[in-house]
Amino acid sequence: MPEFFNFVAEQGDKLIEQTLTHIGLTFLSLCLALLIGLPAGILITYRPKVASVVLAVVGVLQTVPSIALLGFLIPLLGIGVGPALVALFLYALLPIVRNTYVGIREVSPMLKETARGMGMTTWQVLTRLELPLALPVIFAGIRTATVINVGVATLAAYVAAGGLGEFIFGGIALNNPNMVLAGAVPAALLAILFDFLLARLQQLRGLRLRRVALIFLVMAPALSAFYWLPGGNAGGLVAGFAHEFYGRADGYPGLIRTYGLHLTPRLIDQNLMYEAIYRGQVDLISGYSTDGRIRAFDLRVLDDDRNAFPPYEAALVVRPAVLAQHPELDQTLRLLENRLSDARMTDLNYRADYRHESPETVARRFLSEQNLLLPTAPRQRQGQLVIGTKIFTEQYILAEILRQLIENRTSLRVITKTGLGGTQICFNALNAGDIDLYPEYTGTGLLVILQPPARLADSLKADRKAVFQYVSREFEQRYGLRWLAPLGFNNTYALMMRRSQADLLQIQSISDLTRFLGKSKNR
Repeated sequence: MPEFFNFVAEQGDKLIEQTLTHIGLTFLSLCLALLIGLPAGILITYRPKVASVVLAVVGVLQTVPSIALLGFLIPLLGIGVGPALVALFLYALLPIVRNTYVGIREVSPMLKETARGMGMTTWQVLTRLELPLALPVIFAGIRTATVINVGVATLAAYVAAGGLGEFIFGGIALNNPNMVLAGAVPAALLAILFDFLLARLQQLRGLRLRRVALIFLVMAPALSAFYWLPGGNAGGLVAGFAHEFYGRADGYPGLIRTYGLHLTPRLIDQNLMYEAIYRGQVDLISGYSTDGRIRAFDLRVLDDDRNAFPPYEAALVVRPAVLAQHPELDQTLRLLENRLSDARMTDLNYRADYRHESPETVARRFLSEQNLLLPTAPRQRQGQLVIGTKIFTEQYILAEILRQLIENRTSLRVITKTGLGGTQICFNALNAGDIDLYPEYTGTGLLVILQPPARLADSLKADRKAVFQYVSREFEQRYGLRWLAPLGFNNTYALMMRRSQADLLQIQSISDLTRFLGKSKNR
């Protein structure tokens, strides 16, 4: 617990900024839902046939998983506030529309007939009788919509829309419980606070309730303004970084230490970064040097001329007990040693990411081209091997290569657990025996898992062989895990820009980028 409070104290400024952004996004979407939902709820009370259709539609929208809804919206609206705002708006509609409809319908028909008998028009009946009596029920719907949106708004960070989800996604990627709690606890407290305040307001009656409701309708747009608090874009360049890259010592903090590069990046899911720069929504992204979308989207990888990023040679980390139990497995895995060059791995990623070939198809073609597959013959499976992967395309391809090769040349049945998440999740699963092997990168093993002193890490990272020897030795001594020989490619972190923009600004390296930002700042 003291570590959590220390983390909150260190990240206080950012936590306040994310909380205000979260509040703004919540109430901005709520305002839109009120503008649409209240009139819609009123109108369908006069159209019973339409009411069933409208309520069914908003009900179905409420059942769509939030991640899936964002997945549908990203191709239409890109990343940023657009898809997040639309998703939150749709989730808030059901309680507002339904409660408005139910509240008005439950007003006594005898009271309505009496009002009409007194000469009131339909508008007067609505504004002077139905809405005042229905207001507690309508307010209950607003209360429900507010609490729902506080929770769902954490997913805005998935599409670079900010909010407390940045801490949550970053903490999951880095396996940092304190970071996860720094986002989850304030979000939970906001939901409890808003629910409490709105519950107290709901208990008011008569004129006081109408006055407070009016104040709330005025305050909601004011609270929405928190989302538009200004943020800085250094040199006019908008950076989009993955949550893991932003928090890892070998990512953005390493750039600050090595280059003095200071940015205010938008944090975005790593699978959306390339789409964001392709659409022109960001100008600079963190990425991986063997990603196939570099070629597909004509991006320039900026030269890391001061070696901020250590080598990330891909290799397999295995439990030695599995190799001892299945001697043929060691021989089979050795067939992949140095088979995958940087260019070849980039091409495999390109086929999967851009041409949308399945990892299974890509892996089979590679193994066939390398003459690694034996003629198939009926084989009785004995024993089982579990392969884990992280959550990106390259790992899926490697898992398929391993599965097909092992099942082709041994009697083992292979189970793949793909998309386990960040580094620590895969490592912990391997260490606990839940998986038997997974593809890892030497730089990740060095800086994320082993975490040597900065001076030692800096002395090692310029030499690929030194890094591999160090992680191999330390993994064996500390955890009893074995690194097999590298597969042949180096998938290091990289900064990327659109080639046309990099040419226009004359930026070839990270040092060039740093100088450009420095000049822009001094203008």
